[in-house]
Amino acid sequence: MAAGTPGPVVPDRYLEALGDADPVAAMAEAPDLLRRLARGLTERQLAKKPAPGKWSIREIVAHLADSEVVLGSRYRFIAAMDRPPLPGYDQDAFVANLGVARAATADLLDDFAMARAVNLGLLERLGEGAWDRVGIHAERGEESLGRLVTMYAGHDRIHLAQVETIRTGLFPKAGRAPARKGGAKKRPAKKGSAKAKRR
Repeated sequence: MAAGTPGPVVPDRYLEALGDADPVAAMAEAPDLLRRLARGLTERQLAKKPAPGKWSIREIVAHLADSEVVLGSRYRFIAAMDRPPLPGYDQDAFVANLGVARAATADLLDDFAMARAVNLGLLERLGEGAWDRVGIHAERGEESLGRLVTMYAGHDRIHLAQVETIRTGLFPKAGRAPARKGGAKKRPAKKGSAKAKRR
């Protein structure tokens, strides 16, 4: 795909991934679920691609954070304006050109959680009528705010499953530290630390 060209969008796949789950509840839990899936992996592991041309876990996290920023602007345009245009974007160009390789995954997870919290706050304060308001997506045509929320809750589910697949496929033993013989050894308190001062 040429840089700057929006990629294919598959909203039906997103809707199927969500199933009958409440979309707002699914969106609220996604950042914590993503953190759990990344827990115990090193930056090197998080940056490992499962195959050539496929995103690493870190890149997926960055994509979710970027998507949430774009989605937040779409929510606001739809809620505040009359049938606003909603441009598409090239998700691969975002991952390639927005410094993902130089970012710590923990920071990207924080970015995603923060942007999601801001957007959920907006959704809570909008009146019910806002959910039926529409924007005109460049690729998909007319979309309501409610459909966007539902679709992107499914989008989260697809990427959470993708991260879980990468984690279990590439790093099946990650996060399972072997038990130390004789129990865990206590580390001596550092000079000047709170423990050292209490002694």
